[in-house]
Amino acid sequence: MKKSTKEAIPQALAWLDETYGTQKEGFYHEQPWQLLAAIMLSAQSTDRQVEEVLPTLFSRFPTAESVAEADVAAIEDCIRSVGLYQTKARNLKKCCAQIVEEFGGEVPKTLDGLLGLAGVGRKTGTLFLADAYGIEGVTVDTHVFRISRRLGWAKGKNPVQVERELMKALPKDHWNRINFQLIYHGRAVCRARRADCSSCGLAAWCEQGRRETCGQGRLEGGCNRAGAMV
Repeated sequence: MKKSTKEAIPQALAWLDETYGTQKEGFYHEQPWQLLAAIMLSAQSTDRQVEEVLPTLFSRFPTAESVAEADVAAIEDCIRSVGLYQTKARNLKKCCAQIVEEFGGEVPKTLDGLLGLAGVGRKTGTLFLADAYGIEGVTVDTHVFRISRRLGWAKGKNPVQVERELMKALPKDHWNRINFQLIYHGRAVCRARRADCSSCGLAAWCEQGRRETCGQGRLEGGCNRAGAMV
């Protein structure tokens, strides 16, 4: 990482804190397995879509055991409005069965344990640990992957490489919140196809934005197949 980029990170982080806050509202849940289920459902779906199905899902299946014992078709009925609902229903059933049978009904508190669960990838596991248990970790989704590379904070070619780079570049107390801050920024300003650099509050500290023709949106750092994450 260039010295100028390293020196700019504290200023950029301060702007992100001021603009997007340091706390986010998580999905409704009363038990850890419910939060994990909500995060699993959020892939390829909006938060609003997920929030709409959670009350019905948790009312009909109030425990991990009840999900594990349910027919897949019954779970599908509850989550039909979210993307990839059929695959997610199968994964939810199997995941909950694993939680009950292998972990005594308790969701694992380690990333290795979570990665052994059906439908749980590195992004889902890291985000769950942060939101459920406050365990520090950098969650790399498509927005974090794209924007951190544009800013010059990371050069990795895949999410795991970028995750490791960001854990070195960022103060530990920023690890958990960088995900939702860059998600908000990516949706509003630093979009994949056409970044609005002229109105970006991070422009002064953006390594790539300084050397690319931003008005044409020709910025690199988008997430390709190697960056597909769950």
